[in-house]
Amino acid sequence: MRILAGALLERKSGVALWRQIADLIRSEIETGAAAKNGKLPPEMKLAERYGVNRHTVRAAIAALEQEGALRSEQGRGTFVCMPRRLSYPIGKRTRFSAGLEGQAETFRTRLVKTGTAKANPQVTRALALPEGTECVSLETVSETDGMPISRAISWFDAARFGNIAEVFAEKQSITMALATDGIPDYVRRWTTIEAHHASPDDIALLKLSSGAIVLVTHSVNEDLDNRAIQYSETRFAADRVELYTKLQDS
Repeated sequence: MRILAGALLERKSGVALWRQIADLIRSEIETGAAAKNGKLPPEMKLAERYGVNRHTVRAAIAALEQEGALRSEQGRGTFVCMPRRLSYPIGKRTRFSAGLEGQAETFRTRLVKTGTAKANPQVTRALALPEGTECVSLETVSETDGMPISRAISWFDAARFGNIAEVFAEKQSITMALATDGIPDYVRRWTTIEAHHASPDDIALLKLSSGAIVLVTHSVNEDLDNRAIQYSETRFAADRVELYTKLQDS
């Protein structure tokens, strides 16, 4: 495995050296410079290359182990185990499992928390509702092959979708829950994409390490009568998923 030179480290950047080293190693993995399941050089060798002590290298490796990018085997060393990133399309009909079909064997979206309350102005504007309208919120985590790749909070007009939390808990699919509520099909009205450092909730729910990056999308789905039905904020683990826009949908 080729490791980037320690000259790339910025010692007065405000970013911990162990975090910079973890990011460099991850970049090597993601760009294919390291073969899957390839072995890392020993900690002492990495410390010499980066011009740091072994404790700093050890902290970087521990962070990548927590993310699932590396694994340590007693007496054998440390190995790459992170697959290439999944490609997730953003298009007219964006669906979780359909968008990742062929890239993973199992898909699961689990409910973390739900509630009903007066929506904030951002939500009511997105859904074209009067200020103070009660909305149902669903907080979910989506996984592929047992690995969490995204977490989302979605809002729905409580007057129209008051039972969506109960239906989702049974179906484990927003598409199926909407179908139960009389929405057999829906399309994406718009999506915005930003990048941020992971929040404490991202770190806990997506099993990330401190300083990780998440891709954040804000989106509105509408029914076929052009009525907004769902506003969502979705946070993707950037080292596990890449987003791309799909210009045409069937």
